[in-house]
Amino acid sequence: MNHSTRRPALVGLVVVLAIVIGLLIRQNRAHQGTPGAANEAPRYWYDPMHPGQHFDKSGKSPFMDRQLVPKYADQPPSRGADGAPASDARGSTAIDSRVIQTLGVRLAAVEQTTMAHVVDTVGLVGVDEHRIEIVQVREPGWVERLDVRALGDSVHRGQLLAGIYSPNLLATQEEFLIARSSGDSQLIDAARRRLTLFGVTPAQIAHIDKTGQVERQIKYYAPFDGYVMELGVRRGAAVQPGATLFQLADLTSIWITAEVPERQAGWIKAGDAAEAELSAQPGQRFVGHVDYLYPELSQATRTLKVRVVLKNLGGHLRPGMFATVHLHGAAKEHVLTVPGEAVIKTGTRCVIIVADDATHFRPAPVRIGTEYGGRSEILEGLTLGQTIVASGQFLIDSEANLRGAFENLTGPNDKGTERVDADRTPVPSNGAH
Repeated sequence: MNHSTRRPALVGLVVVLAIVIGLLIRQNRAHQGTPGAANEAPRYWYDPMHPGQHFDKSGKSPFMDRQLVPKYADQPPSRGADGAPASDARGSTAIDSRVIQTLGVRLAAVEQTTMAHVVDTVGLVGVDEHRIEIVQVREPGWVERLDVRALGDSVHRGQLLAGIYSPNLLATQEEFLIARSSGDSQLIDAARRRLTLFGVTPAQIAHIDKTGQVERQIKYYAPFDGYVMELGVRRGAAVQPGATLFQLADLTSIWITAEVPERQAGWIKAGDAAEAELSAQPGQRFVGHVDYLYPELSQATRTLKVRVVLKNLGGHLRPGMFATVHLHGAAKEHVLTVPGEAVIKTGTRCVIIVADDATHFRPAPVRIGTEYGGRSEILEGLTLGQTIVASGQFLIDSEANLRGAFENLTGPNDKGTERVDADRTPVPSNGAH
């Protein structure tokens, strides 16, 4: 090869070497600026549910059969939607997006809704005590006739219950007939009033006046449709003034006595709508209203008794039945609510994990109000539209080791952002420890 042909070949070789060297330098710089690249081995692998346990190779976690997550030596801080590094969000915890996917975190927004004040409780069906009547005698006598002889028997309005022979009542009837025959209106009125005071009905007095003959027995009739709650006499028994012959109950309307928890007692007032369901009548709902709130709270159960009145159409509701009761209090409008599962209750306070962006999370103390239908009312701590963690917040708590943050939620010792991928313990050489 002569001198003229050697020079172009040397020039071409220098250009090729320069290009190769430049590519190698660029690739080396790119790898130095990109942790976790293909040529960089992870320092260890770990399970997000058990971040303290480190493994020297990839695979499945022995705890929950989930895929282990790699930890690289020098990962850059995560950035939010605005490009700001994690350290700009004071008090938040930066979590790698791969860890977020592994934890199965689900986000939700703080919404403004109408919160229904519905108390779901239980109660017992009982007799409407406003519809109980007692049949008593007002003069001494004897039971000569007894048409209803068993406790629990049903009776109908106007049905004859018993006939009582009373010498005093017999004499009073004769006085009335004598006064009637005398034509003295004052005597007649006085005798009529005396019969009425002895419990003789106007219909019976009219019958005596019409026939002109005394009745040996004074008849007692059922005042309404119902049943016998108490039977106080037997046929042939002697009775004294004030003796109870029958105690009758009307079941066209019934009471349900329900137990309302103390914290929900303020939701309900007299007149609120109520519904009842009974296992004896599946698929049916009986509609009524709250009639009365008892003045005392049960110290044993910390509940307030509430009386619900229902129409007993068809007679399907019977005293002693067990009922599921729904009490509908006044609804609250324009209430800030979150999913109930988002609230972490520590025993002394309530905390919600707020998502500042897709990778930054921080605990926020809140004050909870009404809880119903899977949602919780927020009284303090959040604003409308904020993004919160609805599912997976306990895993975030475990992964980020937020216990110290929870103890200093409002304290001055805020150390800024905590990285969940920070090294915790040295990596063992022989696997998990």
